[in-house]
Amino acid sequence: MASSTGTGKTPFARVGEWVPFSRRDWGLLLVIPGIVLFSSFMLYPIFYLFYISLTDATFAGSVIGGGAELIGFDNYVQLLSDSQFWTSMSVTWLFVAVSLVIKVFVAVGIALLLNHARVAGKRYMRAIAIVPLGFPAIFTITIWRGMFSDARFGVFNVLLGRYNEFVQWVASGVDTLVFFTAVSVPQALLVDVPVGFLSGRWEAFFAYVTTEVWLAYPFMVIIIVSALQDVPRELHEAAMVDGAGYLHRFVNVTLPAIRRPVLFASILTAATSFQQFLIPWVFNQGGPSRQNELIIVYGYREAISFNEFGLSAAILIVAIAFIGAFMYFAVKYGRLAEGVDDS
Repeated sequence: MASSTGTGKTPFARVGEWVPFSRRDWGLLLVIPGIVLFSSFMLYPIFYLFYISLTDATFAGSVIGGGAELIGFDNYVQLLSDSQFWTSMSVTWLFVAVSLVIKVFVAVGIALLLNHARVAGKRYMRAIAIVPLGFPAIFTITIWRGMFSDARFGVFNVLLGRYNEFVQWVASGVDTLVFFTAVSVPQALLVDVPVGFLSGRWEAFFAYVTTEVWLAYPFMVIIIVSALQDVPRELHEAAMVDGAGYLHRFVNVTLPAIRRPVLFASILTAATSFQQFLIPWVFNQGGPSRQNELIIVYGYREAISFNEFGLSAAILIVAIAFIGAFMYFAVKYGRLAEGVDDS
């Protein structure tokens, strides 16, 4: 049992009387190491990147050796007048929006399946569902690039060829069964094979989105499955007593209960999609003709291919600003911080 004086104060309380720091001050002192580490690994690189964006740096030596000169905001003015910047920004936001919508629908659907009472072996299925998280991103993206190959023997082109054969087989069967009738396959039902998935703008964009969904859905499934397990079963039982069907229970009971976890996962994966570099670069370097050049690929190309380090730094600063603004407004208007103690 801890010793105490006649006043009932513990030794720790007596020490606090002569220490010239309040409890709040001690709290601030304890977080200083974390603030220093955060500043070293996060804030300093951002501020240094902003400094480079204000210079005319054209190669790595001018950045490291200090040979670059300050030119103010000229890089930003040049950036805003560059049509490629607006192309990259628009296709980046389109990529984020389309992939996010598909990821939410796919992840919610899989999570509902993995949490349904009538599904046997849910534990093993959940383990299988998150297997893609265990593979390096570059490995997965390379595999998907091969599947979207423009060649006739690419996986998806082979599948489209099998689809054409199936449609023609159905048409020939109808032609055989129906007498005195010549049945030809409508061209609208057939696909011209091979499809240039990586040489057409929107075909390549579709390939980007598909691969991004595959990379991100396991993370969202983990979050949503955990949220579904926390939904009180009593709410579903009460709704069933009132005669509510499955769709009604999903809309009025399940969705409100998992809204915040789904929004949280969506914000994180959307920010990751905005920073996507490997998919467009490995697939076709943002092509064709830089039409699918996401904003990070745009900044990388300006630095490496065109030796415009100052302009590239300005591009990345703008990207950081957009990501920060997106995260702030998403958290604020999504009310994710409600109930957090600010004291």
